[in-house]
Amino acid sequence: MCGIIGFVGNEPAAPILLDGLERMEYRGYDSAGVAVRSETAGLQVRKTKGRLQVLSDLIHGGADLEGNLGIGHTRWATHGEPNDINAHPHVSENGRIALVHNGIIENYLEIKEHLMRQGIHFTSDTDTEVVAQLLEFHYNECHNMLEAVGRCLRRIEGSYAFGIICADYPNALIAARKDSPLIIGYGQNGNFIASDVTAVIKYTRDVVYMDDGEIAVLTADSVDVFDDELLPVEKTHSLVDWDVSAAEKGGYAHFMAKEIMEQPEAVRKTISPRIRDGRVVLDDLHLTAEYVRDLSRIYVIACGSSYHVGVVSKYSWEKLLRRPVEVVLASEFRYCDPLVDEKTLVIVISQSGETLDTMAAMREAKRRGGRTLAIVNVVGSSIAREADDVLYTWAGPEIAVATTKAYTTQLVLMDLVGLYLADLLGTVEQSEYDAILSEMQLLPEKMRQFLS
Repeated sequence: MCGIIGFVGNEPAAPILLDGLERMEYRGYDSAGVAVRSETAGLQVRKTKGRLQVLSDLIHGGADLEGNLGIGHTRWATHGEPNDINAHPHVSENGRIALVHNGIIENYLEIKEHLMRQGIHFTSDTDTEVVAQLLEFHYNECHNMLEAVGRCLRRIEGSYAFGIICADYPNALIAARKDSPLIIGYGQNGNFIASDVTAVIKYTRDVVYMDDGEIAVLTADSVDVFDDELLPVEKTHSLVDWDVSAAEKGGYAHFMAKEIMEQPEAVRKTISPRIRDGRVVLDDLHLTAEYVRDLSRIYVIACGSSYHVGVVSKYSWEKLLRRPVEVVLASEFRYCDPLVDEKTLVIVISQSGETLDTMAAMREAKRRGGRTLAIVNVVGSSIAREADDVLYTWAGPEIAVATTKAYTTQLVLMDLVGLYLADLLGTVEQSEYDAILSEMQLLPEKMRQFLS
């Protein structure tokens, strides 16, 4: 659950990087680091094992690092033990390129061995340093950073979100992603990249979600996005519609307590707009009664707590729809040769909309001809964009790792969808339909009374 933040603009970068990393501390980490570029001091890298406060103290809250361009990272160790050397950012051998990375490079050993045969020396045990060294290798060939990034991405296999700065490009921040979330934020005094919108919400609500294979070049006053062939891409902007206070504790001792108490309001926001004149209305769902009648199978695919939403929902859906519902862990779905065709509805559930196993399972279902419906919380997330239909829980940011409001909103939304489909099929009596709907509308107040 590593965190990435990057900034290029008209203000000192280091304090902004530290602030963004602090807002992502909830994700868990074992080390932290920043790299900042300035005209006079060049590329300055500071990183350390331990809490973010250790890094902040080391650079006096960012005051020690001058420059308006930088990248920051909180790391949860996957390759190599947690220590100062393995912490991000990683720097190429000549010290010109610095890089932060979320994800895993699956063919890093093969590339590392190739680069070592070229005389390149490595200092860490990480897969990420391999990318930094490979970037330098290609940059020395073509002397163009964007082209070097493109060549590098064509060589590596796996998942990644990258933030990259180069000493030769004092005003440019480069980003790239595949199967790991990364957003671009458009601010008044500069532009941002981040792995989580909470890192930039203090500075901007205007964001763009990068797609797989895309590369972005950010300066203080411009953002250019390219596809994997380095052709320009026009992106759709999204407005983050929750306030910065939603990502702060609001007087509670910790985020989990806050989010437990937010459940009644979150459930109300999920239910209320979808009930009109005593009926469930799902304007964003485009399933006809004829399609639902012809279904031979319904899958629910998810990981973790979202999987348990599926397990509970199976019983209510089968009772209401009189159709078989199979709940499968997303990590297993790709490997079980699933029985999916054009008469299969596949429900994928994910709070973030970026759960890698769930995304891969959804793609496999689509490849086999199934229709996909995503239940997600994060607007514009990868799963939301790729699914045939998407319904949002509108729970707001969930920062506590142990889920609360994400779980309950997913559950009530699945109940609403089940009731809606049962009504299409005519498999639910009107009296039962009315009773269920009435009880669902009472849920937020009952939850509030219980929690009080």
